[in-house]
Amino acid sequence: MSGLDPILGTHEIVTPSDMEELGRRIGGMLRPGDLVVLTGPLGAGKTTLTRGIGAGLNVRGPIQSPTFVLARTHPSLDGGAPLVHVDAYRLGSAAELDDLDIDFDGSVVVVEWGRGMVDGIRDVWWELEIEREWHGHGQDDACYGVQHEAELDADAPRRVKVTRHGTPTTLEG
Repeated sequence: MSGLDPILGTHEIVTPSDMEELGRRIGGMLRPGDLVVLTGPLGAGKTTLTRGIGAGLNVRGPIQSPTFVLARTHPSLDGGAPLVHVDAYRLGSAAELDDLDIDFDGSVVVVEWGRGMVDGIRDVWWELEIEREWHGHGQDDACYGVQHEAELDADAPRRVKVTRHGTPTTLEG
């Protein structure tokens, strides 16, 4: 097993600090060349999880959503791999992600909103799908009205499903 394989499956997260702690644990498992895709609705905790990953990797912060700059590189504070934090929400294709000229081999790369954009970049990558409940119905209707804006930062249980995509390659020597 490697990367996030030891934590494959679904994890119940109760508070934002629990989400950040899961991120710290994940950060301690990641190595240069690892790619993680975060999927979930607005306010699900993608950036909070990434903040924890950054802490686990011991990179320079602060970790904030890179929505307007598309990608931020956070150098390591101890000679380890840098964290490249990407927000792919405004990207239209995998080609646009490639145009960002990210060092996928030498960095740990976390891509928010990256579902469908990373195929072929790595042989193996992990997706963390974050679900949160809205009024107990489990649906994301945050974009349909301002009545939910106050809930975006509220403590609400989340489920984080960790899956591995791709096929590991083996080197024969």
